[in-house]
Amino acid sequence: MARVKIIDSLEKEIRKKFKKESIIIFKHLKSLEEIPTKGKRIGIFAGTIVKELKYKNFRFYFLIEGKEIKFLSRDELKNYLIKFVRMSDKKSQQKTINEIKNILIKIGAGGF
Repeated sequence: MARVKIIDSLEKEIRKKFKKESIIIFKHLKSLEEIPTKGKRIGIFAGTIVKELKYKNFRFYFLIEGKEIKFLSRDELKNYLIKFVRMSDKKSQQKTINEIKNILIKIGAGGF
């Protein structure tokens, strides 16, 4: 089972925007602990894999360090961290992806 972390600023944004529905969204994001291969791959920037997970018209972007999850054993998954960093709607999708890409290239995953 992988570990899922949602950065504080994203957690606050989700709670503010979705109110009571945020509970369902957090469950959806935490479902990656059981099935870490979910999500659409966006790209690899500075050695970090960026993927998105959809919920209705929104996309939630997360980072995976290093190698592909599908090749890891169950024991290796225990130490694996999936980090949600941003959210966007369909309209601002490309802007958000470019922002994530720039942060990863300039600062690295520690920039989040």
